[in-house]
Amino acid sequence: MSSENVRERAVQPEDLSRFVVERLNAGDVDGLVALYEPDSLLALPDGRTARGAGEIRQAYERLVSARPTFAPGQQQPTLRNGDLALTSVRLPDGGVTVEVARRQDDGTWLWVIDQPNLLG
Repeated sequence: MSSENVRERAVQPEDLSRFVVERLNAGDVDGLVALYEPDSLLALPDGRTARGAGEIRQAYERLVSARPTFAPGQQQPTLRNGDLALTSVRLPDGGVTVEVARRQDDGTWLWVIDQPNLLG
């Protein structure tokens, strides 16, 4: 059984924020990429974007290579519109993340757009 098969999946859009912190701290790049739809868009700290699983993987490989530690922030109320959800977290340093998640056919949630302050 691959490690992807045993990873917890987001049953609520808010789960994604918790999972990203856990997986960042574990250095789990595969697990981080698994939080996104295949053609998702991730904002990078230099103003560029990473599109798709390959570019998102490269961004997270660079980030976790330094083995930083991330603290969870305060989840803000989620706004839902059908199969889309806007999530946001206020980070311990006062920064804010903003993400758009989409409900998948199996009822789980994945990010399609991610504007993280985490990478800054």
